[in-house]
Amino acid sequence: MDENALDQLTIALDPTAQALLAAAIILMIFAIALGLRTEHFSFLRSDPKLFWGGLAAQIIGLPLLTLLLVTILAPHPSIALGMIVVAACPGGNVSNFMTWGARGDIAYSVSLTAGSSVIATLWTPAAILLWSGLYGPTSVLLDSVAFDRTQFVIQTTLMLAVPLGLGMSGARYLPALAQKIRKPLAMLGGAVLGYVIVTGVISFWPMLVAGWMLILLPVALHNAAAFGLGWSSGRLLGATPARRRTLTFEVGIQNAGLAVVLLLAQLKGLGGAAAIAAAWGVWHFISGGVMISLFRYLDWRKAKAT
Repeated sequence: MDENALDQLTIALDPTAQALLAAAIILMIFAIALGLRTEHFSFLRSDPKLFWGGLAAQIIGLPLLTLLLVTILAPHPSIALGMIVVAACPGGNVSNFMTWGARGDIAYSVSLTAGSSVIATLWTPAAILLWSGLYGPTSVLLDSVAFDRTQFVIQTTLMLAVPLGLGMSGARYLPALAQKIRKPLAMLGGAVLGYVIVTGVISFWPMLVAGWMLILLPVALHNAAAFGLGWSSGRLLGATPARRRTLTFEVGIQNAGLAVVLLLAQLKGLGGAAAIAAAWGVWHFISGGVMISLFRYLDWRKAKAT
């Protein structure tokens, strides 16, 4: 498959699959919100520079870096759009697990994940439009598919903000119930999301395989740049080594699942963009494992030297 064919590919889902996708992300956000506690935002009070600086690296720094990267690489528009959508999404809970594996500061990781999850409900849809509008080819691409920007912002904000607000209210006023149902709802949402994505991948597998070589390099470079930005931001903020590792994963690991949902349910299922987001979801587990191994090796070298 050549780049033009990938740009023109549309991954269309039937109404039932689209409804399941929306339901899955709503359930998952609601479940995340049920687990939010005031202590998860402790760094906002104890070290606001580190808290806001870390969020800025992810929410502003990564999209800016992505805009620079697509300008240099000049990929075809749908591939660039996928990179921009991924960069505009918040980090997920995977970053908390990888921070733990790399012996980073888990409390800082949880604080940043909680903060980005709350901000993303209002910022993510607007950010996608902002950054894609600043890159000419992606702006033209959205115009070519008769994309309704106002409807996208309203629908996506409601889809993200309503379950977050309800979940946080439940966590505050019905803590026992929230704790009881949080994990089952998260598992249900993840299972539904996984089912729709897996069945969709199977349906479009021949096309995705044909376009794989067009996807792998942008994803790998983008992810590596994100890891580098996270680590560099930690140095700039004067963070401890453990917190620099945390920022490496918070910026380098994005919620690719949310990106896939938005691209399939809200952004016309543009083939190259959806493929980029799906590839990110697989690749960041590989690259994250490599980063964990690297940090563990550095710890071993340091311990051996002493």
